Amino acid sequence: MTASRDSTAVRVGEELDLAALNRYLREHLAEKAPGTGTAKIEIEQFPGGHSNLTYLVRYGAQEFVLRRPPVGPVAPTAHDMPREYKLLSVINPSFPLAPAPVLLCDDASIIGVPFYLMERRHGFIVRSGVPDEIGEDRELRRRLSAAVVDTLADLHTVDIHPTGIVNIGKPAGFVARQVRGWAERWQRSKTSEVREMDEVIRWLSDRIPPESEVGATIVHNDFKLDNLMLDKDDPARVVAVLDWEMCTVGDPLIDVGLALTYWTMSAGRSGSKDGDPNSSLRAITNGPGWFTREEFISRYRAKTGRDLSRIVFYETFARFKVAVVIQQIYFRYVKGQTRDERFRSFNQLVLELARDAVALAHESGI
Repeated sequence: MTASRDSTAVRVGEELDLAALNRYLREHLAEKAPGTGTAKIEIEQFPGGHSNLTYLVRYGAQEFVLRRPPVGPVAPTAHDMPREYKLLSVINPSFPLAPAPVLLCDDASIIGVPFYLMERRHGFIVRSGVPDEIGEDRELRRRLSAAVVDTLADLHTVDIHPTGIVNIGKPAGFVARQVRGWAERWQRSKTSEVREMDEVIRWLSDRIPPESEVGATIVHNDFKLDNLMLDKDDPARVVAVLDWEMCTVGDPLIDVGLALTYWTMSAGRSGSKDGDPNSSLRAITNGPGWFTREEFISRYRAKTGRDLSRIVFYETFARFKVAVVIQQIYFRYVKGQTRDERFRSFNQLVLELARDAVALAHESGI
């Protein structure tokens, strides 16, 4: 199986107004990218993703990545393109694995929504199945596992104060706000009662970790294997970290808990489910050679010196959060705001994740 790294034809219903986009880019890209004024514009779409839409914009030999919100109504504070552009502008100089932003358009009249362009990085992304670039090489899998952990640790050691990164979020009360905020998102998007979701909300709300235990860092908020771009010639080298839309400043263990949730499931907990947008990643990293959950935690602890004794809280929260994200997508499908048939059975995935979160909470003993 090959890795998902190439763009494809734009999906039906997600087309862009090519003429309007071309006029705008020819005018505003001239200084930043000479040559775009004469070359023909070409648009393709990158596969994967259930939230913001990502396109390849090509002018001859020059390529850019365009990010825009999903089709249909979205929450007022969600899919904020100007914020995402600003995040990359601030983070890229200190953490070059974040792609450099190129151009922001906050004029919704151009293609119907705000959007921005960023540089294109070249490599491959592991989305489903073990790609040929990695294959059955156990040593390569271990080196890549280490690179994933090290990339996360490096992000969490960036000094957030000199560059103003600290101003992109509000570290005080971060975890409590996360729990409360995602609980509110659940209430707004639920299409049926799920007892397990109510139970895990209560459990999390009663066990917010003391803030003094962890210093604030950049929090990517969606750190996982398929948000990393890997070098084609050296697959154990990360060339980009993608999808910064939820990035903020706060407790870094939020990232660790989410990364572990996507990385592997312990024996006895729910495994891969057909259609689960995250199960393919777990299926990959459960294979021989990849870090175990314990090895992931051990390397991160060694790299950062952080106390991970309460990591199960963060893993439980991560499962809950992913369940809410999937429910929000399912809500849009039920309301007819998207016609993507990938989302038809997402309500079942929500239930599976909720049950898994409850089981993990009960096993934790905290």
